[in-house]
Amino acid sequence: VQLQASGGGLGQAGGSLRLNCVASGRPFSSIALAWFRQAPGRDREFVARANSGDKTWYRDSVNGRFTISRDYAQNMVSLQMNYLKPEDTARYYCAAGSLASTNVRSELQYHSWGQGTLVTVSS
Repeated sequence: VQLQASGGGLGQAGGSLRLNCVASGRPFSSIALAWFRQAPGRDREFVARANSGDKTWYRDSVNGRFTISRDYAQNMVSLQMNYLKPEDTARYYCAAGSLASTNVRSELQYHSWGQGTLVTVSS
């Protein structure tokens, strides 16, 4: 699976940004899609995941602020980030994995990764 991410940039605390990621190389409905992020000096961490059928998972700190969604017409997964906080500053990666994953929050469950897009939130 090839993943091409876009969006991100500079946002303000309390504001919004949107990330998009186009997937190719495998039937879109056959893969799980997720977003991870990595802040400077920290490990990469799970942010959100959407299976086909639109079952979703979120890390606690973004639940209620971020929304992951899939666009089946454009083979795209998006992450709408609202009520941004400075601690959301990180490089965000989209990832593709198996729908059968059991530990959806582990990066080991994902076999394909996008190039990452930087999100910076100012206070």
